[in-house]
Amino acid sequence: MNSIKWALFGIRNTWREEMNFRIEITGAIVASITSWYLGFDWLEWIIVIGCITIVLAAEMINTAIEDLCNKVEPAIDPAVGKIKDMMAGFTLLSSLGATLIGVILFGRHLFS
Repeated sequence: MNSIKWALFGIRNTWREEMNFRIEITGAIVASITSWYLGFDWLEWIIVIGCITIVLAAEMINTAIEDLCNKVEPAIDPAVGKIKDMMAGFTLLSSLGATLIGVILFGRHLFS
């Protein structure tokens, strides 16, 4: 139970501190409501939930590593900048992949 408490604390902190996380949560809610409205089948739901989970987890990993980098090296440092850029790229790739999957899934229902 203690582990769950700390995990929820981490999610709450990410919510409070990261605008992108709040935007992604909003997108997840919109995607879920739209999936329900369009009558997605169980496999489509699994894909949507998987995409949401990957994007939110990527944002949390990105935030954690950026915070760690800032703690370890508060001054501007090329190696830290490279790490932060790579993490931002990781988050961007997961978001773009989820968006492409969403376009395919939602487009299939909207344009059929």
